[in-house]
Amino acid sequence: MVPAASGPLISAVMNDDTRDDRMLAPPPVSGANYPVSFTSEERSNYLRGGVTFNTAYSDNVLGATNSTPVSDVSYSVWPTVALDATTPRLHTVLTYAPGFTFYRRNSERNEADQNAAIDFAYRLSPHVTFSAHDNFQKSSNVFNQPDLGSGVVSGGAQEPNLSVIAPLADRLSNNGNVGIAYQFAANQMMGASGTFTNLHYPDEAQVPGLFDSSTQGGAAFYSLRLAKKHYVGVSYQYQRLVTYLTGSENETQTHAALFFYTVNPSSRSSISLFGGPQYSDTVQPPPPSLSTLPPLQKWTPVAGASLNWQSRLTSFALSYAHTIAGGGGLVGAVQSDSATASLRQQITKTLAGSVVGFYAQNDILGAAILGASNGHSVSGTASLQQQFGQHLSLQLGYTRLHQDYSTVAALAANPDTNREFVSITYQFARPLGR
Repeated sequence: MVPAASGPLISAVMNDDTRDDRMLAPPPVSGANYPVSFTSEERSNYLRGGVTFNTAYSDNVLGATNSTPVSDVSYSVWPTVALDATTPRLHTVLTYAPGFTFYRRNSERNEADQNAAIDFAYRLSPHVTFSAHDNFQKSSNVFNQPDLGSGVVSGGAQEPNLSVIAPLADRLSNNGNVGIAYQFAANQMMGASGTFTNLHYPDEAQVPGLFDSSTQGGAAFYSLRLAKKHYVGVSYQYQRLVTYLTGSENETQTHAALFFYTVNPSSRSSISLFGGPQYSDTVQPPPPSLSTLPPLQKWTPVAGASLNWQSRLTSFALSYAHTIAGGGGLVGAVQSDSATASLRQQITKTLAGSVVGFYAQNDILGAAILGASNGHSVSGTASLQQQFGQHLSLQLGYTRLHQDYSTVAALAANPDTNREFVSITYQFARPLGR
């Protein structure tokens, strides 16, 4: 399948970024997703395109809109076009992938989706790099998206909460960030970034117990290179996490001071640790018995770790984070413990396999006041991809999703989803300027 853009390019921008004197922004502050491609697949200055035909069987296509799980077979088509252009100072990746899905029995659920992403990195001067990323998605089925099996793992300390999944519901989501990094000395770097996410459910009847939400954040960091492979630093991070309830809002603001350490054993691997204190201030709507409610204020620790390894035939990434994050559709911000892992392996010259999984425990801030309960999500996808010639590939996969949120009607009635899928993809790549 044609890979989508996968995060800011702040750490791998220009043709001569491998020079010994150039520092890289460490994963805890760069906001970049780890690569899922093999080194043998990496190319730049290409126009890529293709089309994917997919059929899938799911045992839970209607979610909570039905008292018992309803199974169905779906058919999807995803045209994709991507432009990856590199100059000595600029790297741009544009990806667009609309989608169309049809159901055999539940034709009222037929859908048209939109997926678009842009990654942009520009070297303003020999030691100043600006980067930006934006990803937009319009979908009514989170599973019917290109590259479900590829996995997205980030080592960042300020990431959107994507763990709450309504299997079949209209949703609009948009997330993005901008950042600038300045290497002002041989072994010292500083930078700043801003992030935002928006989540909107156009039809509230499809998602009882879930709500629209948005987040905005900002960060600044200082990084010191102790040796060629070792980085230490400190960062300040701010978040504003808003859930839009019926007639009111639930807002949490956080401030965190984090210390981080990153080691790069090789140019294709890294290990990162971060931790520090986080202060949160939450303003919640009062229960009917009270006219006002004092803010919920507390100090909590933030901690996380990540690693990635990329070789010619293997790609592996793993991350864990304990932090306050947006609810991702829940009634308010959460104390989140989340872990994500992705493994992709070239088995033979034409056969590759991948395994992707995530786990998230979401403890809602002030859950007792809101009449809500905590919950968790766990999901895994395993797939095999067989290449036929240069342009054609076949993918077989299985996805399992379990969610335990007893006070969220959209998820509590039918918490489990099993999905088997088959995809056939035709793709091409054309070099630019050659």
